[in-house]
Amino acid sequence: MKNLLGLVILGFILSSSIALAQPSLIVIFPQTNYQTSAEKIFFLGTAPPDGQVLINSKPITRSKAGHFSPSFPLQLGENLFTVRHDNQELQIKVTRLTTSPELPQGLGFAKDSLTPAADIARLPGELICFSALAKLPQGVAPPKANVSVKLANQTIALLPQLQQAQLPSNLAILTGQNQPYAQSGVGNYQGCTTVAAAADLGQPQFQLTLNDKTITQLGSGKIQILSRAELPVGEIMADAGVARTGPNSDYSRLTPLPKGTRATVTGREGEWLRLDYGAWINSKETRILPGAIEPQTIIRSVGYRQLPGATEIVFPLQVPVPVSVQQSEQAIALTLYNTTAQTDIIRLDDDPLISRLDWQQEAPGQVKYTFNLKKAQQWGYKLRYDGTTLVLALRHPPQIANIKRKPLANFKIVLDPGHGGKETGASGPTGYLEKDVNLVVSKLLRDNLVKRGATVVMTREDDKEVSLVERQAIISQEEPAIAISIHHNSLPDDGDAEKIKGFAAFWYQPQAHNLAIFLQNYVVKKLGRPSYGVFWDNLALTRPTAAPSVLLELGFMSNPDEFEQVVNPEEQKKMANAIAQGITEWFRSVK
Repeated sequence: MKNLLGLVILGFILSSSIALAQPSLIVIFPQTNYQTSAEKIFFLGTAPPDGQVLINSKPITRSKAGHFSPSFPLQLGENLFTVRHDNQELQIKVTRLTTSPELPQGLGFAKDSLTPAADIARLPGELICFSALAKLPQGVAPPKANVSVKLANQTIALLPQLQQAQLPSNLAILTGQNQPYAQSGVGNYQGCTTVAAAADLGQPQFQLTLNDKTITQLGSGKIQILSRAELPVGEIMADAGVARTGPNSDYSRLTPLPKGTRATVTGREGEWLRLDYGAWINSKETRILPGAIEPQTIIRSVGYRQLPGATEIVFPLQVPVPVSVQQSEQAIALTLYNTTAQTDIIRLDDDPLISRLDWQQEAPGQVKYTFNLKKAQQWGYKLRYDGTTLVLALRHPPQIANIKRKPLANFKIVLDPGHGGKETGASGPTGYLEKDVNLVVSKLLRDNLVKRGATVVMTREDDKEVSLVERQAIISQEEPAIAISIHHNSLPDDGDAEKIKGFAAFWYQPQAHNLAIFLQNYVVKKLGRPSYGVFWDNLALTRPTAAPSVLLELGFMSNPDEFEQVVNPEEQKKMANAIAQGITEWFRSVK
């Protein structure tokens, strides 16, 4: 024991010496040789509060503890910054990349501007559109240049278009800078055609002609026209196929397709398949069924069964077809595609959740079932195929305990401390990591909830990596009353880190909206914190349908003043207590 104690004391002395020897000026972000396309960037770091910190000879504002996060404009190309405090100096190079297309030296097409950029397949008679960005010599009006596409035996003229505004990324809403901007320096040419019969048309050849000089370039994508009589049929192999509004992951998500869903493939773009009801899905989540015919089904009776804690609605079908779910105020609607109703009778006894079921054939091959609910708050649902039978499980409200000292006695709550392991999350000005403070506050919140009688399941108890899929699976398996993911915020490169701060709540499924709004208002008022806002956001920990799931951003790691609250143990206790109180009051409000 003595030797062990000696090692502990020696380790403490060594760690203290190392801490004292650390440089007093620290810049956490950006690191040198950082690249960005933003027009400005903030510097996040700290230094002893005495003296001044200069960036390119300009004194900057700091918090009482010495932290800083000023923003500086960036020119295109290399930007050199010198950060200085007393006798310490750091050199940081930031390169601003252009968002404009890469242009050739003379007449020609901008790099990667020819579309379609990937192999595509379309139906006979469907529009096939082409576009190109052309670099023209200065002073040449676009109409004087001829741009066209040769596709098999036809030539399609591409005509100059009015300047199209460019949209920033979705993250721009976080800084309030989400307005379109103009793109200059190129001519935008577009044109479309149709092909009546099935054919493999090969690669289109783009041609640009000006003053007897002609530039030709092959497109990178091949074009195929599918035969309507021989369309392939795909089956979803993933547990929940990610359906989207377009052919890449930038497009918005639709209701996930349960495993076993079948649909006709009516188009392709790269590795993405277009399904007959309009959604796109990655081919990696599907398999093609050789010889299968177009999936169509009728539906007759619709059944139900009451289980402990849930009502299951049963839709017997001939084949498992695509489906979508839409929640609204005091209702949940399910739409079956490629389905025709022959329904004359439905049994639905008095149910603790559902007041009435309505249905209608909204369009040929599209049947909609609307479940009118007895209460506005919804508590989660699951969707699956048992063979060819679709099962929609609607969870009943949890029972509210009438115990003053244990008001959460009947509730299970999943707490998700964000990030962990190699996934560090954001950094504060001292280098303190978000993953660590998330875990600290989550444990304090867990203890608070347990004292109130709740059963709490943590997605992680220590500093380990837990994938987003694993976290979602825990929520689905545990079926808690609610799920809360705990995070701390930061900003995109061009955010105003000195000014932006506050508490924020994020939701995705409508069943979580009321919880997000309530907790946002409660915590902001209880603690007197600034409000960053409430956001609908397509996040992995807001997407689960099995329970109302929200993600809370408790404050900004990137704001020098708020960071001091974030790492203050007393403030962490106040935050955990406020969230626990807010959860308790929310349950009372929706009973």
